[in-house]
Amino acid sequence: MRRTTAACGTVLLALLAAACATSGQAPTRQADRDAPATLSFWSTGGDDETAIFQKAADLYHREHPNVTIKVQTLSWDDAYAKLLAAATSRSGPDVISGGMTWTIQFGARGAMVDLRQHGLDALKAQAQPAQWESATSPDGSVYGVPLDMSTLALYYRTDLLAKAGLDAPPKTWDELTAAIGRLKAAGVDKPYSQDWGNLDWIGYFNYLYQAGGTFYTPDCKPSLDTPQAERALTYWVKLYREHGAPTASVEASDALDTGTALVVGGNWIAKGIDVNKPKLKGKWAMTTLPAGPAGPTTFIGGRAIGVTSFSEHAATGADFVRFMYSDQAIAAIVEEARKRNLPYIPPRPDKVVDSSSFTPDQARVFERAFRTGKAAPGCPGWDESAPDVSKHLQSAILGKADVKTALAEAAKVMARNAG
Repeated sequence: MRRTTAACGTVLLALLAAACATSGQAPTRQADRDAPATLSFWSTGGDDETAIFQKAADLYHREHPNVTIKVQTLSWDDAYAKLLAAATSRSGPDVISGGMTWTIQFGARGAMVDLRQHGLDALKAQAQPAQWESATSPDGSVYGVPLDMSTLALYYRTDLLAKAGLDAPPKTWDELTAAIGRLKAAGVDKPYSQDWGNLDWIGYFNYLYQAGGTFYTPDCKPSLDTPQAERALTYWVKLYREHGAPTASVEASDALDTGTALVVGGNWIAKGIDVNKPKLKGKWAMTTLPAGPAGPTTFIGGRAIGVTSFSEHAATGADFVRFMYSDQAIAAIVEEARKRNLPYIPPRPDKVVDSSSFTPDQARVFERAFRTGKAAPGCPGWDESAPDVSKHLQSAILGKADVKTALAEAAKVMARNAG
């Protein structure tokens, strides 16, 4: 990634400031937190999600009457561009949320507060370890912390599996391909499909880590020239080209409703199936993704929340971020999410089962996924690389490139954007 001399100077100053900060620093002073202030919080997502986070902001206001926090919606389609523009111009919101690694990219431009300066690295003990690592810069700076969690599950039609003589969903790669074969033999025309991550790096992520691979080495060098990466992409490609997974994306609940037996989809799907597809009630269930040769690793998504360096109320913003991890804030968010039938999983693993908006049985599936899950790489240039990485992976699925070539080209993109 090219930077101008001025930008490099800004980054250097930011790094020097981070070097002066230590995890042992005292939290923000009470007087700083309670000083009169109105903060803007740009929240990436939908209006309903803005509403649930506004409930936490209103609760914070009740505890700090001089502080008002206004939450504003940014759609996923253009949020990164708008936040990048704010980071570049040094104007805009006080608090932001977005993709898990976004705050790292903005922090590298000098646009985010290193939250260690306000003692927020203490939240690490409450967060899911891999997700915290994803939100932390390679140099240790904490420009954002996890705000919520998401993951994938394997949804399945119990009646169609029974038709094929399968008494349980597949638990491994081999069992998955065997189950697809048995479903086809039993006359199930649509045995398997993928929703979240279809033809995308997130879809490949699961197979890559389940095979024991990674996108980057620990020192942020591209790591797609390994046998594990090749094995993962070969298997993923075969699911499409040999086992009939459709390349056209079909929303998971629609796929189940129209006769697909096994569907990989995001956790939010569980929230709406019985409401949106009442004919499926009693005919579907869910479990964790089939495990690969190295284990059951599943992608952990979610958003990070951080404070901008150009905010006039950085100390208050940091205290609000800390507040979002409190029992009372999580309870307020969950209550509103349930009213709106909105999927929400807090960033604290200890709260997944008893303080998410899902049923306990559903939440236990996600809890198992989180135990061994991994999150997006926090390496420099990843967010800029991801779209082109997906295109090269697609080239293998669509037969335009062999597996080794697709991986090599993806690695070139990652290396180029890391500079």
